[in-house]
Amino acid sequence: MSEPLLQFFKYAHLPEKLQAVSKPFGLLAEQMVETLPRNPERTAGLRKLLEAKDCAVRALLYED
Repeated sequence: MSEPLLQFFKYAHLPEKLQAVSKPFGLLAEQMVETLPRNPERTAGLRKLLEAKDCAVRALLYED
């Protein structure tokens, strides 16, 4: 069973600096899909993890 949200956790195409931040989130997302049953709570968790990943990447790119 595939999980469409995993496409947003891919990191191999990113520059190395961004991969370092994105990879842990991608690995956790994969682990969640492998270990948790597919239901609305898993989806909510993946969406919140995606939001956190996006925030972390933006924090790295943030300029004052």
